[in-house]
Amino acid sequence: MTFFWFIAAAVFEIAGCYTFWMWYKLDKSIYWLIPGVISLALFAWTLTLVESSFAGRAYAAYGGIYIVMSLAWAALVEKHLPSVWDGLGALLCIVGALIIFFSASQLHQSG
Repeated sequence: MTFFWFIAAAVFEIAGCYTFWMWYKLDKSIYWLIPGVISLALFAWTLTLVESSFAGRAYAAYGGIYIVMSLAWAALVEKHLPSVWDGLGALLCIVGALIIFFSASQLHQSG
């Protein structure tokens, strides 16, 4: 379930932030900020549903998922395909997130 919550959190965070981008950078209506703030609140709540002993560790592991989901958002919503370098960077971040996530679960089981 943890990866589900990470993915849900990323969607809420990116969507919420994107509404601010639309308002400020794309001259969309200020009313876009209303669903944006709601989405950001859902993001914060969703991250609390992740099983972790420490918030910082959950946020660190989430970072890798966020990066991959941001690149997917760019491709799907903004129609901007990531470069090979984007993909390589995302892969490195996912490896780091997996190390943090699985080492945390090992520490939790042995502690």
